[in-house]
Amino acid sequence: MAAIDTLNPGNSGVASMSNPARTSAGDEQGVDSAPLATPTLVEGVKVSLSNASIEKAFSAGGENSDIEDSGLPENVQQLLKMIRKLQKEIAEKKARMAAVMTDKRLTNEEKVNMLAALRGAIAALNTGLISANLALSKVMDQSGLTSEQNLKLGSLLTKN
Repeated sequence: MAAIDTLNPGNSGVASMSNPARTSAGDEQGVDSAPLATPTLVEGVKVSLSNASIEKAFSAGGENSDIEDSGLPENVQQLLKMIRKLQKEIAEKKARMAAVMTDKRLTNEEKVNMLAALRGAIAALNTGLISANLALSKVMDQSGLTSEQNLKLGSLLTKN
């Protein structure tokens, strides 16, 4: 198994909490010269991947390799890739919406504003997805695909 790397407070994206040492009332040192407490290092998350998953990741050749290896015309492949990309972005926005709704640190007003922005982005992505699907339908009609190619295209469309 391979270990990816550990996170420490310096690279985790979380600010480390260091408490400045307080001086006594009779101490003549200023606040600027007060020594800082040494932050405690906390071990981060470790991720281990099996050899099989590492091989699969390297052999996959990218998330669209199945489209590229399909033997479909180039314009159909490009539309399939675009559709897949739009679907992925929509799923990411929906996941972000769920995260915003459960975030206890945000006020209701902040949540409403963020959700409205995400809904707008999803609406724009949905419009693009509809356009891409219509374009694919038109190309399919014009290109005279075989029944085998149509089946392949359908399976690629339903794959996430």
